[in-house]
Amino acid sequence: MKAAVLHNFGEVPRFEDFPDPIPGKDEILVTVKAVALENIDRALASGTHYASRQLVPRLPAIVGLHGIAMSDDGQLVGCAGLHPPYGAMAEKAVISQTNQAPIPAGVDAATAATVPASALTALFPLKGGAKLQAGETVLINGATGFSGKLAVQVARLLGAERVIGTGREAAQLAQLHELGADAVIDLSQAEADVLKAFKREAGTSGYQVILDYIWGHPTELLLEALTPQEISFAKHRVRLVQIGEKAGPRISLAAEALRTSGLEILGAGAGLTPEVLAEGTQQVWEWIKAGKLRAEIEQVPLCDIESAWQRSDVHGKRIVIVP
Repeated sequence: MKAAVLHNFGEVPRFEDFPDPIPGKDEILVTVKAVALENIDRALASGTHYASRQLVPRLPAIVGLHGIAMSDDGQLVGCAGLHPPYGAMAEKAVISQTNQAPIPAGVDAATAATVPASALTALFPLKGGAKLQAGETVLINGATGFSGKLAVQVARLLGAERVIGTGREAAQLAQLHELGADAVIDLSQAEADVLKAFKREAGTSGYQVILDYIWGHPTELLLEALTPQEISFAKHRVRLVQIGEKAGPRISLAAEALRTSGLEILGAGAGLTPEVLAEGTQQVWEWIKAGKLRAEIEQVPLCDIESAWQRSDVHGKRIVIVP
């Protein structure tokens, strides 16, 4: 079969032949239909991700953590938990026969491969960790990315009174208003102007929930804006959920940023339970079927994996590899 094969960490996967996977006990062979090309795929292949050696224990290997496949009876199913060296970016895959994840009728493979996973990066933190309440204000730090755009929509669907998004590209920032954002903050401005914008949009009631997809220096500026300049009691809780690190893996955190600001920093997995996972997944499928989540998807043939892997012009949309 044809597949996207990684020979060495740090290289670009190649489109080439690879032995077909062989089903074991209680497993079935399926035909892969769509695989999202996500940042974690590139990070794992680079060898710099903390789980690179765990999830890719030997090379050569096929890249792609998960995707959507079709079983012999025509049912679209989730394709994950594959046995190394097999990944999802291939013509075929082997999945569990007893633990399949069927895709609801009416949802196409490309949408199923991209929207649920990214929407859940917002839904889980908002419901499980931050416990968003109707009427609260949500700031999406890094809202112009694919997941950030979906986060704006999810926050609104969950009852946020006000949603603010940040980003660097004017065209993408303009789209956020169409997706439900009340205001945007351009992070490409001078630092002083970014600080002013964070404070201005916080207003008198502040931000109750912050979903942070970028971390790094922009988050340092945000925390500086949230830090009180005078001794006082915390006016309200600020639940900041750390999700991504596109602007950098580390920040400098001043002690004063925590003392009286009401700031609480949570990881994306905080509050996640099997019950929240099941409920959230069902909710996302219902939103997709009802047409309540908008996403920009570009389908690319598997044979073009090398050029797709190296593209830098993908802003706010997701590439889907189609075998």
